[in-house]
Amino acid sequence: MSTTSLVPAPIAHLPWRLIFVVIAIGMFGALALYSAAGGSLKPWALNHTIRFFAFLGMAVTMSYVRPQTYRDWAWPAYGFVFFLLIAVMLYGAIGGGARSWLEFGFIRIQPSELMKPIVILCLASFYANLPAAEIRKFSAIWPAGLIIIIPFFIILIQPDLGTSSLLLLGGIMVMFLAGLPLRLFLGAGAVLAALAPIAYSFLLPHQKERLLIFLYPEEDPLGAGYHITQSKIAIGSGGLFGKGFLEGTQSQLQYLPEQHTDFIFPAMVEEWGMFAGLFLILLFALMLRWSTKVALDTKDRFGRLTAGGLSMTIFFYFAINLLMVMGLAPVVGIPLPLFSYGGSAMLTVMICLGILMSIDRNNRRDRRRSL
Repeated sequence: MSTTSLVPAPIAHLPWRLIFVVIAIGMFGALALYSAAGGSLKPWALNHTIRFFAFLGMAVTMSYVRPQTYRDWAWPAYGFVFFLLIAVMLYGAIGGGARSWLEFGFIRIQPSELMKPIVILCLASFYANLPAAEIRKFSAIWPAGLIIIIPFFIILIQPDLGTSSLLLLGGIMVMFLAGLPLRLFLGAGAVLAALAPIAYSFLLPHQKERLLIFLYPEEDPLGAGYHITQSKIAIGSGGLFGKGFLEGTQSQLQYLPEQHTDFIFPAMVEEWGMFAGLFLILLFALMLRWSTKVALDTKDRFGRLTAGGLSMTIFFYFAINLLMVMGLAPVVGIPLPLFSYGGSAMLTVMICLGILMSIDRNNRRDRRRSL
């Protein structure tokens, strides 16, 4: 009798390699948060660890739900979260300069984060129902555009540029994967570039400041450009092998702001070095390799578009944060998912992974039936 036959099928069929990679990222993040607090489990590392395993359990539970169920509930979920976004505009709590939160006693939720995977599910459902002959017609564009643009602008005026940008990018990727012509995206990009000066005039003062500092960080290194300047110093001073655990001067002496959230990667690299940074990037690459394979192996159009869109959502989280802390993108308040402190981003990524594991489970079921 083989060893695998002794393991219950629901457990044996979990993607354990992915789960081990996710746990490695989360626990590496807990170490970085322990260091950011000066060698203390509180206030970040302990909460991060408890939240991480709770959300991971949620993701594993979601993997047992069939993809068709997510498809059936996509539109009701869109309507519910849209209602929550309206409630945020009227009654939301302000945090980090944005009115993005709803508070129910000790529970605090950010509906804009929940909208990201829901928009992808709705778009995937829309294009899965659309006949192939309609994909290059205007009827394939404007409904999808409304699905994306309405929550995008509601989130943008909170104002939350980072979350709204991720929602927009994830939606655009589903439209691209659905087969809309490339000239549509090139034309839209050209129009957005032409409207950029007008859009700039509508930005809030702190958003304009972030954009200008991204272009000219040396203009105010001790003011608006302080975050990027200190981040670059931390990354550069870490060298190949770092200064040692709990020995980072930028982090331990509090020169690096937001080192437990948006700028946790520079704090980690300063202490652990470039090789540790590359190791973390490798872990994310392995996660994205798995999710991309799930999308490629899926024969169902809804599942393929959903898996592709969710994979790109995780990628944009990871890529934009790294570009941001290295000064290659404006600071838009996007944390490093699963690694930095923050329940909303972690919840979104775990929801994405739960749905992806559901699609992967369905793929395996189909393969077993075909044998």
